[in-house]
Amino acid sequence: MTHNKKTVLDPFGTTIVEDYERLYEEFGIKPFKPLLDQMPNPSMLMRRGVIFGHRDFERVLDAIRNREKFAVMSGIKPTGEFHLGTLMTAREIIYFQQHGATAFYCIADVEAYEDNKIPFERSERIAVGNVADLLALGFDVKRGYIYRQMREQRVKDLAIVFGRGVTLAMMKAIYGERHIGLYLSALIQAGDILLPQLEEFNGPKPTVVPVGVDQDAHLRLCRDLAFKFRRKYKFVLPSSTYHKIMKGLDGSPKMSKREPMSYFTLREKPGSITKKISNAFTGGRPTIKEQRELGGVPEICCIYEMCMYHFMENDQDMINLYHDCKTGKILCGEDKERTVKIVLDFVKEHQRKRRKYMGQAREILKIG
Repeated sequence: MTHNKKTVLDPFGTTIVEDYERLYEEFGIKPFKPLLDQMPNPSMLMRRGVIFGHRDFERVLDAIRNREKFAVMSGIKPTGEFHLGTLMTAREIIYFQQHGATAFYCIADVEAYEDNKIPFERSERIAVGNVADLLALGFDVKRGYIYRQMREQRVKDLAIVFGRGVTLAMMKAIYGERHIGLYLSALIQAGDILLPQLEEFNGPKPTVVPVGVDQDAHLRLCRDLAFKFRRKYKFVLPSSTYHKIMKGLDGSPKMSKREPMSYFTLREKPGSITKKISNAFTGGRPTIKEQRELGGVPEICCIYEMCMYHFMENDQDMINLYHDCKTGKILCGEDKERTVKIVLDFVKEHQRKRRKYMGQAREILKIG
């Protein structure tokens, strides 16, 4: 069947991608797979095709291989606790930091206000936990910069300058018709992405932005602005990597805070996490007999996807799980039980580390 409907990548709404291959043609995103062999020690997400696309990653790859300066920049909208989607981006930032990047992590409190109506006082409280999560995962504060948009004057100054480089028609073409506050937050995010390239941060330099593909609009806008203002700032066009969007545990196309059974947070209680995983959508057959005879369908299974994205580091273990599912060797109940144990062990240890970093997280948000 031929799909004629164009994919919409909406950073302020719900993005559903039926075919990631189409994004190469529709948006000019390049496939990541041809670069995989050139990447020293590729991450788990790269190896498994979860990171599927990029823009101008070659210059970052060159910097990694030649041990030249580069930066990684991404962040979080402080609307709630860390979940599996924010966990993915955080791990990507830490991965690039471990490969030599100076890491910039933005608390997008302006976007949280403009998009989610969250007051700055509340987003600051939420951000403390978010930063503690980041530190618990291994973010090195000695080679990184964590900041709030509202308090970073250089980001806001860049946004003001960039305002002369856009028109209302241009913003509508990229984001659709939105209230002015969202257009403002998009300009501020362009400031975030290009902040590492200012002279006070030893810029300009290659910068990679690891994000879910639904955020590509921000990269397209920012790259256009970097080109327009290259004479003034000598910007290098920012690079990006794109990971696939995780399905909700309930089988929905994307995890959503409006659907509590579609996700769990890293602060959730063990009983709640167990319940959500136990009730998660799988690719299993209606009966045990059919599962043994026909095998399951891991391609549509949320448990399989969760293990592939987060909780099964060894590639051979993933291959074995795929084979066991396809051949009916493992039942969905057995797979869920095993996954519950892996997840709870991780969450318990993560929460222990997180508590240790809460004081430091408060201090970081106070002074930057």
